Amino acid sequence: MKQLIMVLLGSMLLAASALAAVDINTATADQLEALPGIGATKAKAIVDYRAKNGPFKSTDELTRVPGIKQGTYAKIKGELSVGRAATPAKATTAKK
Repeated sequence: MKQLIMVLLGSMLLAASALAAVDINTATADQLEALPGIGATKAKAIVDYRAKNGPFKSTDELTRVPGIKQGTYAKIKGELSVGRAATPAKATTAKK
């Protein structure tokens, strides 16, 4: 019984990690490589593109990265997310 519980807990943890979306604005190359069809070269291209052009505004912008074609994007789009990019704080003015 104890072994069955351990197997179920392990399966639940594995499923939960599989459901977690990869934030393409913060993911490391290693995290990106965990996506189907994304190897070391494509992962590096994503990181390099992000460094040069700034954060992605939507996941479909990933197709602008050299080597990421529509077919690759279609396979992984459900596993992607785009977190909010950090923006400088706006100054507030007090109203009288």
